[in-house]
Amino acid sequence: MKQNRILGLLCCFIVALSSVAQNRVETRPIIFDSNVRSLKVCMASNMYMPPVLMMNSDDRLLINFDYLDYDVHYLRYSVTHCNADWQPSQLVESEYVSGFNYGDIEDYEPSEATYVHYYNYQFVLPNADMEFYVSGNYMLTVYEQDDPTKILFQTRFSLCEGTVSVFPQVTSRTDVEYNNRFQQVSFDIRYKPNQIQDPYSEFICVVSQNSRQDNAVTVTRPMMVGVDHVTYDHNKDLIFPAGNEFRRFETVSAHNLNMGVQSIRYYEPMYHAILRVDEPRNEIQYLYDKTQFGRFTIRNAEAFGENALQADYMITHFTLDTGGKLNGGNVWLYGEFLEGYSGSQAMMKYDDSSGCYTADLLLKQGAYNYMYLWVPDGTTVGQTGKIEGDHYETINEYLVKVYDRPMGERYDHFVGYGVTYSGR
Repeated sequence: MKQNRILGLLCCFIVALSSVAQNRVETRPIIFDSNVRSLKVCMASNMYMPPVLMMNSDDRLLINFDYLDYDVHYLRYSVTHCNADWQPSQLVESEYVSGFNYGDIEDYEPSEATYVHYYNYQFVLPNADMEFYVSGNYMLTVYEQDDPTKILFQTRFSLCEGTVSVFPQVTSRTDVEYNNRFQQVSFDIRYKPNQIQDPYSEFICVVSQNSRQDNAVTVTRPMMVGVDHVTYDHNKDLIFPAGNEFRRFETVSAHNLNMGVQSIRYYEPMYHAILRVDEPRNEIQYLYDKTQFGRFTIRNAEAFGENALQADYMITHFTLDTGGKLNGGNVWLYGEFLEGYSGSQAMMKYDDSSGCYTADLLLKQGAYNYMYLWVPDGTTVGQTGKIEGDHYETINEYLVKVYDRPMGERYDHFVGYGVTYSGR
C-alpha cells in the first residue's frame, strides 16, 4: 500500500510538471500577418544597440514597420510584463503600466514612388499614453483596432532599473581551448553593501551573443561572493562558439550594383536582387570585416525624401553553394531582418540541379547583415562551425542581463546589464 501511494504521488507530480510545461505562454517574436515587413525594434537614440531602456531616463524605444497594402489599417498596441524567462509575471496590468494597457498607432504614411505599395508605421515607448512602473521584460503586441483578436505581430523589449553595475568581459583563452574556436564570457555584478540579501540565490543572469536567442545561456550561481559584488567566472556554460563575421549586402540602389549584389532586374511587378553566390567559410582563414552584429538599416540612395517611405521592396535571392546536400540537419539564414518570421522563410531550400541552397525573400532596400547557421536534426540551436567556421578573432557582441528576485517578490526585477565585444 505504501509503495502504491508513493507511485501515485509520483504520477501526480509528473502530471503537474507536464501541465506547467503545456501552459507556457509563447512570447517569442512572431509575425503573424505576412503583410508586416521590415519590423525594427531598437533604441531611438541608437538603432545598433539592444532594445533595453533605462528607467527614469530619456531612453525611448522606436518601433517601425511596414504593412503591405493600398489601404490604411488602424492599429493598436499593448504590453505584457514578463519575468527573466519571458513568461508572464504575476503582476496585473495596473501594477506595471499607466492608464489603460493600450495605445493607438497614429504615426503612419503611405509609401512614395514605389512599385510595392505599403504604409509605414512607427511609434515610441514610453509615451504620453503609456508609462511603465516596474522594470523587467515586456512583450509588445500590435493588433487591429476594431478586432483585438487579429494580432499582426508580437515582439520583445526590456526596461532596466540600473540599481547594480555589470562589468562583462570576453576572452578567447577559454576553459576548453586556447585561442582557437571559442570565446568565454565572465562578469562581475557590483552593488551597495547589504543591498542584496542572498546573492547566491537572488540573481538570474542571461547572456546572449549577437542578440541570438537560440543559444542564449541562463546562469544563477556565482563563483565568488563579496560584500559588495559577485563574480561569474570559469563557467563552462558561458563558452560560446566564436563564429565568424557577418556577411553583408546592400540594395540601396535599383540602378547600380552595390556590395554583395550580382544583378538587379525588374520583372513585373517588382525588382529582383540576385546576390552573389556564397560559399562556406569554415575552411577559410579568418578575415576581419566591420559589421553591425546581424542588424539591418533601411536606405534608398536615390530617395529624395524619407528612406522609410521611398525605399522599395525587392525579391532578394540568396544562394549558398555547398557542393552538395548536407545531411543530418538544415541550413538557416540568420539576421535581425528575419526575427519573428516563420521558419519557411529562414530555412534554406536545397536545389538538386545546382547543388546549392537557396532562399527568396521580399526585403526592403537597405544594408543587411546575415549568416548561415547549421541546425542539426532534433535541435533548435544553430551552429556556426559547419558553414561559417569558428574563429577566436571574431568580433561578437555579448549582452549580459541581470535580474534580481528578492524573497517575497512577485516578479523578477531587471536590475542591470552590460554589453561587451570580443577582440576589443
